[in-house]
Amino acid sequence: MDDGRIAGVATARYARKKETILAAATTILNRQGVRGMTLADVAAKVGLNTTSVTYYYRKKDDLAAACFMRGLERFEAMVEEAAAEATPAARILRFLDLYLDLNRQVRLGEATPLTSFTEIKALKEPLRGSVIGAFNDLFRRVRGFFDDPSLAHLDKRQRNARTHLLMEQVFWSGRWLRRYDIEDYGRVRDRMGDILLNGLPAGGRAWAPLSLPDPTPLSLEDLEWRETFLVAATRLINQRGYRGASVEDISAALNVTKGSFYHHHEDKDALVAECFERTFTVTRRSQLDARALDTDSWTQLVSTAAGLTSYQLSEHGPLLRASSLGALPEPLRSDMADGYMRGWQRFASIVSDGIADGSIRPVDPSIAAHMINSMLNAAASLGAWAPGLEREEAADLFAKPLLTGVLN
Repeated sequence: MDDGRIAGVATARYARKKETILAAATTILNRQGVRGMTLADVAAKVGLNTTSVTYYYRKKDDLAAACFMRGLERFEAMVEEAAAEATPAARILRFLDLYLDLNRQVRLGEATPLTSFTEIKALKEPLRGSVIGAFNDLFRRVRGFFDDPSLAHLDKRQRNARTHLLMEQVFWSGRWLRRYDIEDYGRVRDRMGDILLNGLPAGGRAWAPLSLPDPTPLSLEDLEWRETFLVAATRLINQRGYRGASVEDISAALNVTKGSFYHHHEDKDALVAECFERTFTVTRRSQLDARALDTDSWTQLVSTAAGLTSYQLSEHGPLLRASSLGALPEPLRSDMADGYMRGWQRFASIVSDGIADGSIRPVDPSIAAHMINSMLNAAASLGAWAPGLEREEAADLFAKPLLTGVLN
């Protein structure tokens, strides 16, 4: 064998091993976050020692950044293909098709795992800046789906909000798609696409949400500080992820000592559980208050969706992002996932009742509820894509497009 062929074989072997390491690292990264992933864990998963992994990626952050960049490259390819379609509606449907097909391949073991991007901000500089820059490039390309004379009525902020909404619907669907058999993916695509393009209202129903009572849990006497404590902790965890927000970081953000933190909480898991319970309480109160309105189910749905979207930008917001669930230890993760599912079920019930009373057109209540949950989860970071956004504007900018159609 000549030197050229030897070099080619070595290069191919190197590339295969690198792909194997990236696939293993992505699985661990999705589950444990940047802070929780270790080179030793990755090495063990692929049957190597840690030194062998450092031959490919010198530091853990280098490997995490490579996982994010590979994930972004895969989405770039899908976006580029979808962008070739002639209309905004066709681009959105093609994007859903491509993502669901790739998700199907992953579940069949024919493709490596998809990367979750929720922990990008947990990277250290300069890697964080590079990855965020690549993500922003992807965002701008998806925003190009809305470049069309028929959408001239949408300003840049409205297009940004719809782009954020569309991307988060795709990213978050990976978490609930596992509840469906891959044979059902065609139906899922049709139902998701129908809701994104046409919304939920039956003919003639207007977007007219009603005001609901403030759903913030009332603090017991002498415990008012607890609400401030939980809101600050929630904001930090949303920004840095469950593992990225250390006890030291949380204590510093709250201006308390580490000892004071442990005086009020056994550990960080106890604090995160309390933040989740607060989120569930706020969501439940809003939903129940909406159900108590003497009106049709469409108005009940838009009232709670609008109220919770606005709440994300209030002084008591945001709510804890569901992305923190993946890094929680068992059985805490299961308990918190059950809390989210109860909120999903209430949304599905409101949609079902609306179909029955004629105020909501026939759609899949289960998929609609997943998409509403995804929208609310994404609303926690809406301010990043719509700087200077006021709380009163949030519902019209973000909840309305999902519930009435993203091209309207």
